[in-house]
Amino acid sequence: MSIPIHKYDAVIVGAGLAGLSAARELKSAGKSVIILTKLHPLRSHSGAAQGGINAAFAKDDSVELHEFDTVKGSDYLADQDAVEFMCKTAPELVRWMEKMGAVFSRNEDGTIAQRPFGGQSHPRACYAKDRTGLTLLQTMFEQTNRLGVDFLDEWYVSDIIYDKGVVKGVVAYDIKTSESAIFNAKAVMFATGGYGRAFKINSNAHANTGDALSIVARHGLPLEDMEFVQFHPTGLAGTGILMSEAARGEGGKLLNSKGERFMEKYAPSKMELGPRDLVSRSITQEVLEGRGVGPDKDAVYLDMTHLGEEKIMERLPELRDLAITFLGLDMVKEPVMIAATAHYSMGGIPVNIAGRVKMDATKYVKGFYAAGECSCVSVHGANRLGANSVLEAPLFGRHVGQTMAKDIDTLELMEIDESAADKMLLEIKTLLDSNGKERVPALRAELQASMTENAGVFRTKESLTKQKIFIKELKERYKNIRVADKSKIYNTDLQEAIEFGHMLDFSAFIVEGALSRNESRGAHFRNDFDTRDDENFLKHTFAYMGENGDIKIEYTDVALGKFEPEARTY
Repeated sequence: MSIPIHKYDAVIVGAGLAGLSAARELKSAGKSVIILTKLHPLRSHSGAAQGGINAAFAKDDSVELHEFDTVKGSDYLADQDAVEFMCKTAPELVRWMEKMGAVFSRNEDGTIAQRPFGGQSHPRACYAKDRTGLTLLQTMFEQTNRLGVDFLDEWYVSDIIYDKGVVKGVVAYDIKTSESAIFNAKAVMFATGGYGRAFKINSNAHANTGDALSIVARHGLPLEDMEFVQFHPTGLAGTGILMSEAARGEGGKLLNSKGERFMEKYAPSKMELGPRDLVSRSITQEVLEGRGVGPDKDAVYLDMTHLGEEKIMERLPELRDLAITFLGLDMVKEPVMIAATAHYSMGGIPVNIAGRVKMDATKYVKGFYAAGECSCVSVHGANRLGANSVLEAPLFGRHVGQTMAKDIDTLELMEIDESAADKMLLEIKTLLDSNGKERVPALRAELQASMTENAGVFRTKESLTKQKIFIKELKERYKNIRVADKSKIYNTDLQEAIEFGHMLDFSAFIVEGALSRNESRGAHFRNDFDTRDDENFLKHTFAYMGENGDIKIEYTDVALGKFEPEARTY
């Protein structure tokens, strides 16, 4: 069977805000570009972002204040040169998105409306009601189509073609037919989103299985700061479906079973608008101490009844619909039950500001780029501020696309042959031939439950060691799976089996990084090391997978700047 080899200047994997923004820049520069995505672009997880996109352009706000809030929110682990670039570029990026056709909510004077978000000194989240991400995603999808960017929907990218520090393309197969193809390119960009599906209760789309991360790690390349996984404070109880931070930005109150507005104890100056890591831990602490609500006492109340129906329908209509649909609770009339939910990945594929993927702390892979949540340029450090991710994805996506367009002029198309697909074809054959006793959905449920219990909001050496051993056991059991569907048409059993292998790999990175970091910083909270240790751990984790699956940890310096680390209080 002959495998087709398609040639392009650039291949982009992922069709969210980062991937689409990069593709637009490349196509505008006259480069041939294709986007490969395992689902339709308008189902990309960027569309789930509800609350807003940060930009400091109000009269009494400033770029420097946005930088400070971001660095402080990151618990000083963010690289301050990257933060400065992001915050300075943010106002222009929002206006650019508006010129592309994005319709933002407005103040009476016609200016773009901005709402307050957690950990911020000023309301700076520009929004489109409570569907900001979808508005921006639709806009960028329209623009890339207008320019004639090539798309292949429902294609699964299984591997990069990597050799001695150079990426020459990707290998993929068509989910609809199982037909394989090779995409040979001068430049490859990963924009595949995060890895929240590793946890039981999460706000992530089913597609967010972190494939890109373990694809990179399996080639001996590093992953950065994987231990930092953000739990969003307000997921609908039992499901994790997100109640946007916009709800608290508009004045929502958190109440425990005693009716107490408990954030007075944890963040007296910011209350419900403390940073996400702090609010998530506060909610979880209330539940652990017996002040939870609901049938299992595992949630707290988010009360918005005082806002009134008119304001809720004007600014939070979709949130109201979600609560009614999934909990049967109408926020106009009654409080909604919420709990902390795995939400965002601060760690990922290490890149510089230009999006070039790092081989180590000083060297870069030739022809390989990443942007958005799968990357770690480290503008979020140990904890992301709300509305900074909807900013990061198109901002760095656009910038990386511009970088690639320039680099392509000096990069050559490296020759490859059909053997580049051998590894993918062997993996597919091995899985389809598997007739063991284990089932992927059951194994995945065990991984997610154990990650939540042992490597979730609170962690200890004991719990993390337990999880490390359990992941090794799951990897052994994974060798004994059975893929029941042997067909070639929409074989989702096969796809989920491949994805679960990736989930096992990157989950091991989360656990190993958390086990090695003997401190509490941002979203990483160790009960046995409950304070921040700048002397030993004001550093980025660089983790490498060995041939036997063991993970080696190294540390690299944080890019410090004008904001000196200080106690983080709210």
